[in-house]
Amino acid sequence: MERNLTMIALFAALIAGLGLIPKFTLAFGVPITAQTLGVMLCGTVLGARRGALAALLFVALVALGLPLLAGGRGGLGVFASPTVGFLVSWPIAAFVTGLIVERWRGKLALVAAVASLIGGIAVVYAFGIVGMSVTLGKTLPEAALLVTAFLPGDVIKAVLAGLITSALARARPASVLSRA
Repeated sequence: MERNLTMIALFAALIAGLGLIPKFTLAFGVPITAQTLGVMLCGTVLGARRGALAALLFVALVALGLPLLAGGRGGLGVFASPTVGFLVSWPIAAFVTGLIVERWRGKLALVAAVASLIGGIAVVYAFGIVGMSVTLGKTLPEAALLVTAFLPGDVIKAVLAGLITSALARARPASVLSRA
């Protein structure tokens, strides 16, 4: 129990720490950050439940006003911005990513990368597109077109999540709770 709580808090802090890497804001107001790599790693390393709880803890801290998002953003105002869909998707994305890694046996680097593509990109984009559509007054296809700029960077993050998870499993097998 204590180890689980520690890992959940540690990975919420990892997401926050990745927000310190400078963001690149697109013309329509949505930043490209490294924080989704943290969400992917929550799922691939911690598994479905713990990964979702880590991402949920992070979102709750942001809602409480802590400036943990890239660029020092936080508070309830971010839930009325074009990033709302992306942010609220993170616990679900970590859950889906972790569930795939827990259930699909195979080479961990490949499994974690594919899980990150599905949970960390497809799930996040589904919510993000809806959030952008609502907040920006765009149709769903228009909002979907806007997020295409994120794809190359997010694919790189998914591959990195697979490689990092695999390397961690080789170095410290017991630390990859999704495969415990």
